[in-house]
Amino acid sequence: MKITCVGEDGRDRRVTPFLTLPGPHSTLSSSEPACSASVGNERDSTVQKTRKARKDASRLCLWYRQPAGRWEEALPIGNGRLGGMVFGGIERDRIQLNEETVWAGPPVPQDVPGARRAIDRARRLLFKGRYAEAQTVLQNGALAQRIAPRSYQPLGDLLLTFRQPGKEGAKRYRRELALDTAMAATSFAVEGVTFTREAFCSAADPVVVVRLKAGGRGRVSCSVALTRTKGAVSMAVGRDTLLLRGQASHDGTHRGVRFEAYLKALVKGGSCLPDTNTLEIENAREVVLLLAAATDYNMRDPASPLRRVPHAACVRQVAAAARKGYTALRRDHLRAHRKLFGRVTLEFAGGSAAGAATDERLEAVRRGKRDVRLQALYFQYGRYLLICASRPGGLPANLQGIWNPHIVAPWNADFHTNINIQMNYWPAEVANLSECHGPLFDFVERLVPGGRRTARLMYGCRGFLAGHTTDAWLWTTPQGRVGYGMWVMGAAWCAQHFAEHYRFTGDRAFLRKRALPVLKEASQFFLDWLVPHPRTGKLVSGPATSPENAFRAPNGQACCASMGCAMDQEIVWDTFTSYLEAADALHVRDAFTRRVRRAREQLAVPRIGADGRLMEWAEPFEEPHPGHRHVSHLFGFHPGRQFTVRSAPEQVAAARRSLEYRLAHGGGHTGWSRAWLVNLWARFGDAEKAYENLELLLKKSTLPNLFDDHPPFQIDGNWGGCAAVAEMLLQSHDGEIHLLPALPKAWPNGSVRGLCARGGFTVDITWARGKLKRAVLRARLGGACRLRCGGKVREFRTRKGQRLVVGPTARWD
Repeated sequence: MKITCVGEDGRDRRVTPFLTLPGPHSTLSSSEPACSASVGNERDSTVQKTRKARKDASRLCLWYRQPAGRWEEALPIGNGRLGGMVFGGIERDRIQLNEETVWAGPPVPQDVPGARRAIDRARRLLFKGRYAEAQTVLQNGALAQRIAPRSYQPLGDLLLTFRQPGKEGAKRYRRELALDTAMAATSFAVEGVTFTREAFCSAADPVVVVRLKAGGRGRVSCSVALTRTKGAVSMAVGRDTLLLRGQASHDGTHRGVRFEAYLKALVKGGSCLPDTNTLEIENAREVVLLLAAATDYNMRDPASPLRRVPHAACVRQVAAAARKGYTALRRDHLRAHRKLFGRVTLEFAGGSAAGAATDERLEAVRRGKRDVRLQALYFQYGRYLLICASRPGGLPANLQGIWNPHIVAPWNADFHTNINIQMNYWPAEVANLSECHGPLFDFVERLVPGGRRTARLMYGCRGFLAGHTTDAWLWTTPQGRVGYGMWVMGAAWCAQHFAEHYRFTGDRAFLRKRALPVLKEASQFFLDWLVPHPRTGKLVSGPATSPENAFRAPNGQACCASMGCAMDQEIVWDTFTSYLEAADALHVRDAFTRRVRRAREQLAVPRIGADGRLMEWAEPFEEPHPGHRHVSHLFGFHPGRQFTVRSAPEQVAAARRSLEYRLAHGGGHTGWSRAWLVNLWARFGDAEKAYENLELLLKKSTLPNLFDDHPPFQIDGNWGGCAAVAEMLLQSHDGEIHLLPALPKAWPNGSVRGLCARGGFTVDITWARGKLKRAVLRARLGGACRLRCGGKVREFRTRKGQRLVVGPTARWD
């Protein structure tokens, strides 16, 4: 196999191997022989690039032959803060609107000052095996009351009622979402006139843009309205403007943010007249609708809302967009979107229903047809959704991203921290969307003050924590029922993302100013929270649940709380290890660091049971729900890295048995759960199992618009599935870059460009007949590179800007 290293200037470089990417099990020496390099040339002709771009665009499209009949068939657009679901109706069209801060308000769950006494008593009972008694103590004394509903809510609806001939006469109907342009479009012909509608949410200009156009001698005549089912009023406030104003609440209770949407119509060749709460447009050649929205939510301090809804900002944004004009708005929107989306391409060679609509292709997959290009589309759709839902400066993506039509959303569309918000961001780094990770970091840092207060008041601990869920009001209190609420790992799991961002980007300023402080806070809490097990002396966490699961106690009663369950121990190990690596990178050597290192050495680790499975709890309990959707005890394998195929083969074998057992009893029945399984099988290096579960994700848990189906709709599975495809093609969690670690037989030929690996590398891979054909690694930082493919390994030292080209004829030592 040929290996070439090329610098930014195109000259060949000698490369010297040295210590590999930061990893928990790295054993590389820095004294191994160097590898010589020769120049590689990667120039494509302009014609080839143009043809490829057109080909890629045709494959990056969801399209349908009919309007959306329900919300789960509509097509999503967004700019991180504003979102829309485009239905594409003929006589009556609807764009359901969201603004990320439209939340119903307090009161929120309150810290329980006496919880520490209940915790101490429950620990004593649990160590004695009196699980039911301990659970009663916890329920009565250690958890705040759950307060619901208190939901993320829709902004409203943009409704368009048309006065051209009806849908019975419409021909050549097409509704589509182009992922590379982030534009939803509808077109059809009536009596020889082609009508087109385009919609997008611009990140460059903070507005929703809708263009209605009639071809030839056709004209557009319609009514435009802004509506909301409750909690708002709508009115025409000028010759060509509408205003929607209201407050999020639940029938007058939990009054939350006040909001406003402001719309302006730009009409060419026709008239626009206001009615009470509509705009009446007649005989226009073209109509452009511009919509801005704002709330009084205070991102820095949600408890102190802004004095008034920034109406002037809405008017100013719309006026600026109107001056700019549609052509410039579209140009800048495309530039801002493609800056992110265009970084990665993925192509699987093979058959697909090229002439079939997306819902038809999905139905064919359910009937057993293989469509690998639909899988590639699904991956890119995940990237598209993250770009649309999570932009710098905003809130993180919630359970539904930013798209929600319900006043009372499922689970309030909140931020579940026991896997869901984390899964939302699994693809952020590897799929080359690091900027989209930012809202999660901002949000977690805003949780720190509340998390410190909860840790101190409820448990007498330093550091910070978060329970299993929170929302825009930043509360951190464990609440509700023991089965889901007695869990304090949410903040630490989120802290893992800070460490991962550094591993991918090498951003030392981020590590010093943001990652290390958060990891230290989480580690400090664990140092105070952990207690020695009276039998073994090992440090264990608890009382806690293995999220949302239960075990059968020796007396036959189903219980949830225990000490030292596998997930808790794995998250603590991950947090301590990430902190120690960050401290080492920054040359921090102090008493606190020594305490963390000693505590990690004393941690209890998950055990392997008599049946060969990894134990979910510290004791060999019977499982009332053997097919449970959570596989929490496998955190240490993915998204963690405590156990890997090469560092811990016995634990990996036990985890495989656990996963097989869970699946044999009906596991993976929710969308996000199935997505997690694909990632796990990929980590285990089992390409066919990973692929089988990816197919099942599409067959059983995907809606017509390719949204993930829990059921109901919950977007985490989209992002978990996107990350899983990347995990099958590229891994870098174990101190090396592993090319094609879980390539299934269904993908014998293909290519991917622009994935990211830890250590600051971008990676392009081409393969044929199931074997590596060519790979290009670009060192964005310079540094260690240990490369694995097909069971063989090479090690290199790189400089910033160098390119490592791996071809089919080079020899591997």
